[in-house]
Amino acid sequence: MPPAHSPSSPGSPNSPTPQGASATAPATGTATAPGGGNDAIDALDGRLIRLLAEEPRIGVLECSRRLQVARGTVQARLDRLQAKGVIGGFGPEVDPAALGYPVTAFATLEISQGQGADVRAHLASVPEVLELHTITGAGDMMVRIVARSNADLQRVIDRVVGFDGIVRSSTAIALENPVPYRILPLVDQAAAE
Repeated sequence: MPPAHSPSSPGSPNSPTPQGASATAPATGTATAPGGGNDAIDALDGRLIRLLAEEPRIGVLECSRRLQVARGTVQARLDRLQAKGVIGGFGPEVDPAALGYPVTAFATLEISQGQGADVRAHLASVPEVLELHTITGAGDMMVRIVARSNADLQRVIDRVVGFDGIVRSSTAIALENPVPYRILPLVDQAAAE
């Protein structure tokens, strides 16, 4: 679950980089060598990610207190995790259903040869398209879309496929989401390797 806001709010006493200090302090601990397992995160990184996921509004100072490590260590770890792309952001997690879009569907699209860039641009212009993946198999792309109702889903699908570069589509409506998007079990596994 992405944190609700960045712990780096300017001027905050818990901002990640203390005034006058460098944000590039070396991280403590060592990562596993390439070929020998996971080199992305270690156990402390895993604990830090879990803490930020469970309490997104927590600051760096409180993280260091809870993890029982120096504030500079937490800051260096955050900087390294962001630089490596392990942590991609600190934005709020928004529920489409709470915004009035309770219907989720997945559409598999077949596209015309050479139309990939144009189709991507078209799909990016549709607000109800939440994700786009290029895929292998029968289709070329898969999109996750949302709608206000089943009837509204037809409008969204019409807008999605109403583009010359899309030659065929197949849509499946999601009935239930018993395992919502999650990342912490993977973080725990990666940290333990």
